[in-house]
Amino acid sequence: MNWKTFLLGTAAGFATGYATKQILEQSTKPSPDKVLAQVKETVKKDGNIYGSWILMKPESYQKNELDYQVYKGGITRNTDGNREQFEFVADASTGTILELNAQHD
Repeated sequence: MNWKTFLLGTAAGFATGYATKQILEQSTKPSPDKVLAQVKETVKKDGNIYGSWILMKPESYQKNELDYQVYKGGITRNTDGNREQFEFVADASTGTILELNAQHD
């Protein structure tokens, strides 16, 4: 076997592996940690995050007569010295925030 054939085979194998990895990443559901990170990015635009939590097991949820599997969680942030708490519901398949509600004392 010559070097050209070996290098061509190696390059083809690498390209196929990389393409497969990209397809799998696009088709898999986001982890609860990834969903929480997305929610934190959204909420921290208006203040610093003080704490957060997420339930690791998806739950059934219905909104507007549509059924979802969702992650539920919460965020606490500080805005101008005031602590604000939010609860969220996010689609487990996409990570899209379906609800974000401020909690009042």
